[in-house]
Amino acid sequence: MRIIVCGAGQVGTTIARHLAREGNDVTVIDSSVEQARRADESYDVRGMAGHASHPEVLRQAGAKNADLLIAVTRSDEVNMVACQVAYSLFHVKRRIARLRHHGYLEPIWNGLYASDQLPVDVIISPELEVARGIARRLRTPGAFDMVPLADGRVQLLGIQCEDAACRVAGAPLSDLRQRAAENGFVVVALVREGRAFVPRPEDEVRCGDDVYVIAQPAQVDQVMAAFGHREQVARRLVIVGGGHVGLHLARMLGREALVSLKIIEHSPERAEQVARELGPSVVVLCGDALDRELLEEANIGAAETVIAVTNDDETNIFVSVLAKREGCQRAITLVNKSSYEPMMDTLGIDTVVSPSSITISSILRHVRRGAIAQVYQLRGDFGEVLEAEALAGSRLVSGPLGEIGLPPGMLVGAVLRGGEAIIPDATTRIEPGDDVIAVVSHAALKQAEAVLTVPGREDDRPPPGPPLDPDATDPDAA
Repeated sequence: MRIIVCGAGQVGTTIARHLAREGNDVTVIDSSVEQARRADESYDVRGMAGHASHPEVLRQAGAKNADLLIAVTRSDEVNMVACQVAYSLFHVKRRIARLRHHGYLEPIWNGLYASDQLPVDVIISPELEVARGIARRLRTPGAFDMVPLADGRVQLLGIQCEDAACRVAGAPLSDLRQRAAENGFVVVALVREGRAFVPRPEDEVRCGDDVYVIAQPAQVDQVMAAFGHREQVARRLVIVGGGHVGLHLARMLGREALVSLKIIEHSPERAEQVARELGPSVVVLCGDALDRELLEEANIGAAETVIAVTNDDETNIFVSVLAKREGCQRAITLVNKSSYEPMMDTLGIDTVVSPSSITISSILRHVRRGAIAQVYQLRGDFGEVLEAEALAGSRLVSGPLGEIGLPPGMLVGAVLRGGEAIIPDATTRIEPGDDVIAVVSHAALKQAEAVLTVPGREDDRPPPGPPLDPDATDPDAA
């Protein structure tokens, strides 16, 4: 594919690196000469300096022959105009825009993004995606990650293996896979001492590991208990930061029954606005979240979960540490700088939320083509979750899973057949027309795609076109 990425910030360059690694022809545009040069020199992409919405810049970037434009500059307006120019002048087939300001996402303006108006096929709102991700984590206490897949028929869970209570610690994964249907889950990835990998049959789960599993929703409680987690869903919550993420999250949580919610916001004007929008059921406190007296007023020690989502990483980290020291049971912390993440366990922070990782996963989900229908980027940027259709004639349907020779670094975690989700073991046979969910390391991505496709023929099925309403496909938006 020929792809143009507008914006060479953290999100843009990471997306460009992913796409270039898969053999796509990628051009990155940025208004900063230095950023464009760095992208050109650091990755296997072409870097261009210029304004991404300018027709001549897009022409020089190859828009006439481009299959996809991804606009992730710092400006919503530039992103929208870039999509408009790409469509109107160069007939670029597919256009994705990151829009941050919530005013562009109001349902009453959905008609704005039709092809005869402002032609944006996919809208990504980082703040909305982050809020949804946090809401999902709150519904699965003890999990540091929770992602619904296949319209919610299965879930990807990130779970820490607790010391003595983890019943699966020490068992070879080959044994766990033989009992996958009975256990209700498949271990698909491990993170150990900062290194993430797709495990082999002879590997085992160890105490202290972060473990990714795929499970059916009805068995999540059983799976969490197997890993030593029996936490209850939090009902007493404090959100630190009344910005777009905090407000989106408060709206979602406001639909939950029996939830006691408080918000701490530094800006008096913003605090008043949030209080007006949320109404009397939510207590909004104005002041510095690092002020111990204000934390006492919020009764932070009695809170079951503090959620720190200000625009400042340091504030989020420090307030999370203070809350835990005061007796708060759990801290969910938004951190933009990836260099901070290795310190979180030492500081006692339970869950780290990375806006850039969530945004990248949301965008990549709409980029793949052929047999692959959906993508989710795993923590640490070591691999992806793929949702794909099993094609007749592909190696995937040639025999039992344990005998078809999946490449090292690839595991099938679920099979979807006729509306039913199957947790597979080595004897499971995949049939043409099934959907499969697999975890694949980046090193094994090409080999995995060879397993999913038919030799000598590229599947030309177009990628799914998601609805323009950013709330339409997410259960948290209901």
